Order: sequence, then C-alpha cells, then structure tokens
Amino acid sequence: MRGLTRRELLLAGTAGLVLGSGLLLLPRRYFRLPQRAQVCVTKAAHYQLDIADAITRGVLELGISSAELRDKRILLKPNLVETASGAPHINTHPLVLRGAIEAFLKLGAAKVMVAEGPGHRRDTLAVYEESGLADVLTEDRIAFHDLNYIAGDPVQNVGRQSKLKTLTFPALFNEADWIVSVAKMKTHHWAGATLCMKNLFGVMPGIYYGWPKNVLHHAGIDNSILDINATLKPNFGIVDGIVGMEGDGPIMGDPKKAGVLVMGRNLAAVDATCCRIMGIDPYKIPYLERADNWLGPIGQAAIEQRGESVAAVRTDFQLLEEIPAHQGIRLA
Repeated sequence: MRGLTRRELLLAGTAGLVLGSGLLLLPRRYFRLPQRAQVCVTKAAHYQLDIADAITRGVLELGISSAELRDKRILLKPNLVETASGAPHINTHPLVLRGAIEAFLKLGAAKVMVAEGPGHRRDTLAVYEESGLADVLTEDRIAFHDLNYIAGDPVQNVGRQSKLKTLTFPALFNEADWIVSVAKMKTHHWAGATLCMKNLFGVMPGIYYGWPKNVLHHAGIDNSILDINATLKPNFGIVDGIVGMEGDGPIMGDPKKAGVLVMGRNLAAVDATCCRIMGIDPYKIPYLERADNWLGPIGQAAIEQRGESVAAVRTDFQLLEEIPAHQGIRLA
C-alpha cells in the first residue's frame, strides 16, 4: 500500500481534532455506564389521609422489606426553611413527618429522629415551633435535633465538584443507619427546582457554613448539592407534593396542589420524577443533568415507575420568565 501524502496526513489530523473537540462538548452522561432505579408515586389528595399507610405501601412496593429496616436508626431530614402567616406550603408538612415516623417504626426501625439546620433563620427552634412540627413530635415523643449547632469532624469531599476539599457533617449522623431526605416539592429561584438533593443543604451546620449556608453558595449551589450527596450518600428520599410551591420558590412562591407523595432509594431518580410531575425537564436542571448516571439515573426510560405514572399525575408548576433559573426548563 502507498504511504499517505502530507496533505492527507494533515486532513486526517484535522478530522481527528474536530471529532475530539466535538466529543468534549458532549454532556458527561454520555461517557458513563447506564444506571437504573425505582421510584414510587402515590396519590394523596390531602394531609388528613393515612399518610403512614401510603408511605409504608410505597416502601414495600420498592422492595424494601421489614428485615432490611429491622433495628435501624432512622434520621428524617425535613425541609424546614421559614414560617409565614398563611404559608404552610413553605415547609415539609408536619403530618408527612408523622406519617414517615409511623411507617418506619411499623416496618421495624428501632428509633426515628428528626433533624434540620435551616439556612434562613438562626433560631431553629422558633421555626420548629411556628411550623407546627413541634406539636407533632412532642405528642409522638420523637426527638428533634438542631443541626446548625452540632459539631462534627471534616471528611474528604468525595464529589469534588467544588473547591471544598472537605465537608463537615454533624456528629449526630454517626448515630443514624439511614438518612432520609423528606423534601417539599418546590420551584427554586436559583436552582430551578428544590427537592430531595437540594434539601440536604440543611444538614450542613451553620456554625461552619454560615447563614444562609454562605460557604456553600460561594462554592456554587449546583457544585455543593452534588458534593453533599456524593459524600453523604443518603439512603432514601420522600417528597411532600401534596401541596407544593410554584413560582418564586423556595419561600415567596404560591401553593400548588399536586396531590402526590414521591419516594425512592435514589435521590437523583426521585428528583427527576418530581421534575416531570411539575412539568420541568430534569435535564435542564444543572445539578440533575450532572448527576445523571453518576449519583443516579434521571432518564425516564432508566427509572422503573411504581404506583402512579408520571402522566397520570403531571401538574405543571408556574415558572417565572423573569427568573433566569426558570427560563427554558419547561418539559415539552
């Protein structure tokens, strides 16, 4: 065979450079091994339903047996942000927490505790009491822990998406076998949507990360969401979508009745499913797009749906064009 001419070599090199440059522009998910997950969607029209039964059935539907949960210590992390008169849709509803507590105890857990570190107010106990959660937990004799003021030891940042070399989680987590994010279904003026993954901002102690978690905001919200989830490795997620929040969330938005509870082992898959229920394209939410096939699958074909289908419960949440994070994220 004849040798290549200089012109042919240059053309081949240029073609290779163009192809290589094109590959660099492809999203990272195209270079990862595909993952699969299961998510359960349960209809729940109002908070007076038997939420404990709905969560219990959802957990079992996902293949989690009583044997797996027997004698486990469960830490439930709600979304407890702020309180405002006539705006209970800001926070995870206390009756959803009660339902989760009863469900895990019924399934064999040895202990259930509730813990949160709000980013907007330094007085966690004031938010705890004003939200109505204190009444429920006091009646049920369940301990509440303020994560903002619990010391901990730094651990290596496994996610490595931000410049933070270590992350410090409260020492209380050493007493928990399962960490469960019990989030609220809301839009968000910076992240687009806030669900189970973003909810874990509240596990970072304010004594280290400030208010409203300024260190994490400076490190980048999307980067920090990924770092926290990759390092903490939460075990389960439950989203209170019975009444969520649309518009200028996570505090100033309006109530939006979606009538669902969404749950699963994989938080990325749970959040992607919630986005589709809200009429949001999960691939347009930066932290979810980057999490795809790393922290979990977000593609609809990769998520095995249990309970209700997304199409049966989809309820488009209002998105505001004046908010950059809401622009162009509507699901077709």
